[in-house]
Amino acid sequence: MLAKEMTELIVKGRVYDLGQPYFPGMPHHPNHPPFAFTLTKKHGDVMYPNQVSSSNDLFTTGGHTGTHLDSLGHISKKGKLFGHVDASRVQNYTSGLKGLGIDVTPPVVRRGILLDVAGALGMEALPHAFPIGPKELEKTAAKESISFKAGDVVLIRTGWARYWADVKKFVANERGAPGVNLEGAKWLARHKMAFTGSDTTAYEKTPAHDLPVHVFLLTQKGIQLMEMLNLEEIARDRIY
Repeated sequence: MLAKEMTELIVKGRVYDLGQPYFPGMPHHPNHPPFAFTLTKKHGDVMYPNQVSSSNDLFTTGGHTGTHLDSLGHISKKGKLFGHVDASRVQNYTSGLKGLGIDVTPPVVRRGILLDVAGALGMEALPHAFPIGPKELEKTAAKESISFKAGDVVLIRTGWARYWADVKKFVANERGAPGVNLEGAKWLARHKMAFTGSDTTAYEKTPAHDLPVHVFLLTQKGIQLMEMLNLEEIARDRIY
């Protein structure tokens, strides 16, 4: 999108933070390491002259813990990454994914579209394992009077962000979380979106044992996914 078109989109100077807060014990997908934080030194543990002391902290986290953007190299099928790249040739435990890691994703400055599916269906949050397909997406777009443009960033609200403080409910390992199904992903891709995201751990409906939506969007279409977004405030203000 051209710079002139971008500036014409900006009508109010309001910023929305779509990231979830980090805290020890926060929700995380069981395939990824959790967030952890501790003070390694408290004031008074080590003293300098004249009763001066310092504190130090340590935190660890995984790249898919908390609000994040998947890299193109995140998912493979039959050993192949996006662009038919052989994963075994570009991956290394110490240097990551050459050419397909998150470091090659440029800053994302594009028109955003919010599809508040839960709101369009008259719900505060979608039920467990609710599939979001073309019917639900079309209804939401029509209710919001949304038209798509190539290069948009399309964000899907399920309402699941309201469960962020309830780890078991949010992760929903046993009962599954709502999300886009494969037919919905194909419908979205036909609108030539550049990126997409949602407010759940996996974007797609879970359980999803072979990650069909991730495989389709990342490995086949090169469309990166954002997960665990907080879309509550922007949905409340109806910024579609």
